[in-house]
Amino acid sequence: MSFRKRAFDITFALILLVPLSVVMAVVAIALLLTQGRPLLYVAPRMRAPGEQFNLLKFRTMLREEGDFGATGAHKHWRITRVGRILRRTRIDELPQLFNILRGDMSFVGPRPPLKEYVERFPALYAQVLKNRPGVTGLATMIYHAHEDRIMARCKTAEATEAAYYRRCLPTKLRLDLIYQRRRNLRVDLWIIWHTLMTVLIPAWQGRGRRRVPSGKQGQPVTKAQAPDRVPAE
Repeated sequence: MSFRKRAFDITFALILLVPLSVVMAVVAIALLLTQGRPLLYVAPRMRAPGEQFNLLKFRTMLREEGDFGATGAHKHWRITRVGRILRRTRIDELPQLFNILRGDMSFVGPRPPLKEYVERFPALYAQVLKNRPGVTGLATMIYHAHEDRIMARCKTAEATEAAYYRRCLPTKLRLDLIYQRRRNLRVDLWIIWHTLMTVLIPAWQGRGRRRVPSGKQGQPVTKAQAPDRVPAE
């Protein structure tokens, strides 16, 4: 990660922690009263091939031993009432500010993958994880809503894993590679802005064609040009 990007991450995270620490304290109290401990969901993720870290989120689901993989309709019964609000507003991801300060993550980048995904797609992730994983990213901003619709139709763990591997993961990897070729501070700010607006105004993402600012290479990419899929292996 470049010095400029790292400096931006640290500065922006510290600025956000001032007002958001109050929000996190309120959320922690609400979770303690309604769900009990633990308040945080600590998930092993990969920040680079061979480098693992603990991703922090507020816990939004009832605990179940041996839980892993993508969240489909078969897990929806475990999402708590408070958890649904936290997921919809993405407040559950606020603890990742500490991941950013520790250097495990950036504000913008590919979402941190499970170890099994990295092991299954080693060549692709060797490229994708040249960027530090992010709280949001091009793939998250463009594909998140569509991924949710796909996962919502999966009624079993097997169907969820199959849909994620065959439909969601390849497309997200392709978008992550597009981001890698065009990444700069201007693109990062654009992604942060549109992510924020999508959270505040759910219909925001569908309002016309969203043009990704071009970096030093190539032409801008629009939402309409996002690829549907890449080979699974």
